[in-house]
Amino acid sequence: MRQKRNNAFTLIELLVVIAIIAILMAVLMPALSRAREQGKRAVCMSNIKQLNFGWLLYSHDNDDRLINGCTNRGGHNNNEPCWLYFRPSMSEKERIQGVLDGTLIKYVQEIRLYKCPTGIRGEVNTYGIMDSMNGYDAIPGSKGHIIKKKSQIRNPGQRLVFLDEGRTSTESWTVYRDREQWWDNPTARHGLGTNWSFADGHVEYWKWQDMQTVKIARQEGDWQALKSATGNPDLYRVQRGAWGKLGYTP
Repeated sequence: MRQKRNNAFTLIELLVVIAIIAILMAVLMPALSRAREQGKRAVCMSNIKQLNFGWLLYSHDNDDRLINGCTNRGGHNNNEPCWLYFRPSMSEKERIQGVLDGTLIKYVQEIRLYKCPTGIRGEVNTYGIMDSMNGYDAIPGSKGHIIKKKSQIRNPGQRLVFLDEGRTSTESWTVYRDREQWWDNPTARHGLGTNWSFADGHVEYWKWQDMQTVKIARQEGDWQALKSATGNPDLYRVQRGAWGKLGYTP
């Protein structure tokens, strides 16, 4: 009489299979996570590019005038409407209304384009405009260097306009011009860097070279002291992008 064959896995075989699957997951998950983040980075770059295009169209329709980069009417640069309106205390509904009340909505009408896909719940806008591009005009050392008209921009392919700021501030984003020091914190988005748009319309992702920049962005350790540290290539790069050149000798 033929004996029946047992096709079931033994316990040892089952454990071996589980171990192999676990090893494969450990190898694949980081790669999948990086691919997913690169996809979000690409969407974010597309968003910024469209915002930048609207920024250029606004200038074209308003006698070369740059859109007001601030996000509230009060204090400096308050004599013209803002590209959008934002306060940290605003509810999500109020933040949406702040975008709808802004001057850029005429050119970029999709609300979703104002937010990076890595944004958290309740965020509506994660992008900021550089102070040097008709933003907050009372940064120490910036007098005479705030650009009001597009025709004033020299080397537009090197001058920063929008950045993926994350948790946006109530003003435009800035960095000192005349000293080796950050003003606003740099941001670590999509890895160890962030997305930027330029006055000629192109977009780039900049990965930070100095881990001090990342510590400031993440507010790790004595990050306040690092904001005025010297010899940071990331700081120099952003300052040149913001102001055209350094206002000091390193």
